[in-house]
Amino acid sequence: MKALERQISYGSFLDRLRSASARVLLLDYDGTLAPFSADRNLAFPYPEVPDLLARIMAEGTRVVLISGRPARELLLLSGIHPHPEIWGSHGLERLKPDGSYELGVLPHDQQMGLLMAATSLRTDGLERQIELKPGGVAVHWRGLTAQEIEDIKSRVFQRWIPLRDEYSLSLLDFDGGLELRVLGKNKGDAVNTVLNEIHPDSAVAYLGDDQTDEDAFRALKGKGLTALVRSQSRPTAADVWLQPPQELIQFFQEWLDAQEKSYDAH
Repeated sequence: MKALERQISYGSFLDRLRSASARVLLLDYDGTLAPFSADRNLAFPYPEVPDLLARIMAEGTRVVLISGRPARELLLLSGIHPHPEIWGSHGLERLKPDGSYELGVLPHDQQMGLLMAATSLRTDGLERQIELKPGGVAVHWRGLTAQEIEDIKSRVFQRWIPLRDEYSLSLLDFDGGLELRVLGKNKGDAVNTVLNEIHPDSAVAYLGDDQTDEDAFRALKGKGLTALVRSQSRPTAADVWLQPPQELIQFFQEWLDAQEKSYDAH
């Protein structure tokens, strides 16, 4: 574990994990639990992850996935049974373990702008790169050549920037693409909602990899452990840096060990 900012040390967090009245593990999916795949429908988690997370849940930790993907996609991809709580579309959707589902408000004008954004890419021959989701339209270019990516970026910016400005939308960079989405919801909002629902003594961690996770890192700053999960480090608000998959698996195993020692102590 490599410390980036020593606001909280990893060792002291494990101590807190053993003594806490409750434990909450917040997790991004793509690039964190699952390696990136050129075919996003084949982005399955690292092989050890589903079983470890199922065991962590069985020992009493509240596990929450917070992803830019639509929530129901992760039911199929994650392979975690029973499925954890899932916040999809950057916090706009909430799918609870009991199957209940909540969707944030989507203003009509912004929905119209997103529909026009998707239509503009289809007419430009980019159908295969488009992903439609509640509150957003994404264009993906993972696996393409540098020249192809630059060409797509240029065309997308040309069509989406006027729509962004006219319909008060947000244009977001992520690892492998761009997303045009409604304003107001991000992963930090999901983290804040969870924090408001739990006991102040709870031990909480958030793991993520890209720029969309920085809102979540900032929301948890000073209240828990934040970890950047990437093969290469970058400037971040996270406390520690984990290189997947080895250090990610180690983190989950140490979480599980801390839970079990807590029960042994009682």
